[in-house]
Amino acid sequence: MNRPSIITTLSALALVLLCAGCSSMKTPATANVAVTKNAVDNASDAGAAEFAPAEMKSARDKMGLANKAMADGDYKLANDLAIQAQADAKLAQSKATSAKAQAAAKELNNDIQVLQDELNRKNNQ
Repeated sequence: MNRPSIITTLSALALVLLCAGCSSMKTPATANVAVTKNAVDNASDAGAAEFAPAEMKSARDKMGLANKAMADGDYKLANDLAIQAQADAKLAQSKATSAKAQAAAKELNNDIQVLQDELNRKNNQ
């Protein structure tokens, strides 16, 4: 092979490897961005906007940035932001679930106290 055809072959090989590397990052990034949307939706459905507004805002902001990075072709950044947004959304959902459970426990304790007061009043008659 002559020198120009070796350089052309090596250049073509480098281009193929570069494209393969880009596409290999695109698939996980695309999947993680989709999973992130579901995580944010689940957190929202759990009431995270009310009980964990800072975490919810962070998750939504990072999801938006991940979508922008995907559109710009920066799949590594999109993947990283999507993973961070998922963590924020899961934290927001956990806080919302915990707050609801605490409110339910408090209400149950109040109901128990009312019943105990009623029993005490009946016993003192």
